[in-house]
Amino acid sequence: MPVAGATVLVTGASSGIGAALAPMLAAQGARVAVLARRADRLEEVLARCEGEGHRAYPCDLADLAAAEATVLQAWDDMGGLDVIVHNAAIPKRRHVAELTNDEVENVMAVNYLSPTRMTLATVPRMLERGRGVHVYVSSLGGRLGIVHEAAYCASKYALCGWAESMAIDLWHTPLSVRLIIPGPIDTEIWDLPDNDAPLYDGELLPPETVAADIITAIEGEAFETYSPDMVGIVEWKTRAIDEFLAGTASMGKP
Repeated sequence: MPVAGATVLVTGASSGIGAALAPMLAAQGARVAVLARRADRLEEVLARCEGEGHRAYPCDLADLAAAEATVLQAWDDMGGLDVIVHNAAIPKRRHVAELTNDEVENVMAVNYLSPTRMTLATVPRMLERGRGVHVYVSSLGGRLGIVHEAAYCASKYALCGWAESMAIDLWHTPLSVRLIIPGPIDTEIWDLPDNDAPLYDGELLPPETVAADIITAIEGEAFETYSPDMVGIVEWKTRAIDEFLAGTASMGKP
């Protein structure tokens, strides 16, 4: 789907990838709706968006009923949504033996259940209109396990599985599904409180890298995009899972 002239909703748009993506979409002629918890940050993002007709929707996606109501409100306000970029996510870096049920459920709600809830609310409308794209921003942690990130990886694995099966179900329809697999990107996810310190200390790429790849994915034909291209690591893990597990476990050894 061409971005120019499209109406695009971006979740998690108050910082990071979402905040980089919204102005880039607007610069290419899209009308943008931005959604996140922090209303003041959303207004700052909108101020960087060229053109008119953009809107902000403050919403806590941990509240699943609010997530559904908000996406439908955006649909009505904007006269329909051509693309929804499910980008919002929260981290949870905690040893699995120290996780609580509430922490796991909260991560799953924001990272997986809110996208699926918003999808189910809008797919029938998109099918009726005869067009639409759902973009799911997962993570390298949705294709391989990460030390102390069982809750986060579970939510991102779920999102990958959802997107892949959804693409199959909708293959013979006018709707498209895109899956984005970001690697280590310079966002707030590394610094949020109530998380263990990250073990990764390598290069962090700017969020604009992923934002540009999302636009390419919307306008292109490929289902899955790694940003940056780290598919080789996932392929190696699949071929040598025991070697991967042992090597990764050594990173978190006390």
